[in-house]
Amino acid sequence: MLETIQGDLYDFPDYYDLVYGSDWRAEFDFLLGCFGNHAQRRVTRVFEPACGTGRLLYRLARQGYDVSGLDRNPRMTAYCNARLARHGFPETCLDGDMSDFTLPRRVDAAFNMINSFRHLATEQQARAHLQCMAAAVAPRGVYVLGLHLTPTVGQPLDRESWSARRGHLAVVTQLWTKERDLKKRQERCGMTYDVYTPTRAFRLEGEMTFRTYTAPQFQRLLASVPEWETAAVYDFSYDLSEAIDVTSDTEDAVFVLRRI
Repeated sequence: MLETIQGDLYDFPDYYDLVYGSDWRAEFDFLLGCFGNHAQRRVTRVFEPACGTGRLLYRLARQGYDVSGLDRNPRMTAYCNARLARHGFPETCLDGDMSDFTLPRRVDAAFNMINSFRHLATEQQARAHLQCMAAAVAPRGVYVLGLHLTPTVGQPLDRESWSARRGHLAVVTQLWTKERDLKKRQERCGMTYDVYTPTRAFRLEGEMTFRTYTAPQFQRLLASVPEWETAAVYDFSYDLSEAIDVTSDTEDAVFVLRRI
């Protein structure tokens, strides 16, 4: 049985980056397509709230974009900035709250791909985030926002597992729903990283809480921030040729919001 260490899994950026950064290509190509297909302005400056390790930011910088990020966890921002510096780019990731920030200069596009938006626990925080993003993104720019909706038809996905390897390091991840309270709009999840190195094997275990959104609840939230319009919606296959209609059984959704 693996030694188990309890903690905040976001405090371990090396393992987080391996887990979420190994399958970056589909998201990267999708973002480039969204910038070209849905932004009605030239995209040169790109911003990521809740940027984590900057797994996509530094690749966008290598593509020629002027990038910046924001994260509330200083270990993540330090990792992201060190990565940018290592590749010869400015350290432009800042510590901050994604529901209360101001950028020094507007950007042309932004993205938040893997459910980080749902860490905002209240409607007020979620609306404040969209308002901050509306101030941050220039008119006719886009914000690509990915999240899991709670379907009202069928059974929601309750467990996910995936793994990744880089050199002699391997991580196997489990994420599962412990409790879902649709009245309180809370989904409490457990998550583990099983970490394998040449000299040690151990488990990191933590818990996180997400705010839940049915499709109508999310649409009402969007409608409360009139600076945004929905240009298109896709699922997590990231197929730009297959926009989807959001229905009662939609679970994976990537909203391409355009700044009016």
